[in-house]
Amino acid sequence: MFNGIIYNTGKVQKILKGKKSLEVFIKTRIPFKKNEIGSSVCCNGACLTVTTVKKNLISFYLSNETLKKTNFRFIKKSNIINIEKSLNFGTKISGHYVQGHSDTVGKILKILVVDKTWIVRFRIERSFSKFLIEKGSIALNGVSLTISKVKKNEFEVNIIPHTLKLTNLLKLKKNDYVNVEFDIFSKYLINLKN
Repeated sequence: MFNGIIYNTGKVQKILKGKKSLEVFIKTRIPFKKNEIGSSVCCNGACLTVTTVKKNLISFYLSNETLKKTNFRFIKKSNIINIEKSLNFGTKISGHYVQGHSDTVGKILKILVVDKTWIVRFRIERSFSKFLIEKGSIALNGVSLTISKVKKNEFEVNIIPHTLKLTNLLKLKKNDYVNVEFDIFSKYLINLKN
């Protein structure tokens, strides 16, 4: 479990491609120890398992299912990745509960800069629009944000300068894709109603 408050990023150093999988090597300033191999780490909002640790280089194996549901299918060397280690029991929750289970990807339609705030509009598949709740929580590339506006299968978020500075959201451009995880509570409530 994570909380979507990102303080660190990593840079993709190497990608090994399988038939329907990837192994991704990421260089990061976050200290990892050998005994953390097998632990869960949120990378761009996807919960991945650490497979190797060599100094400041860590690797993850991505299955076909992960590639289908995330923007990792577009990953390239030198891409910046948001990284969050899993929460410890008793940790302060500053964002919202993030599982690292990306539901889909969202496409950026527009970025408007007002003062130093970015207002970003996204489009998702229509079947996911039921999870969009104005003023509700959403995780984009693993970052806990608040939905400011909803229209059909489009939504907007406001991203403040502090968040832009610490995450890879600053690198976003029109037509880019981000990993989207809807609020866990909205998913369970909608499932109960059906």
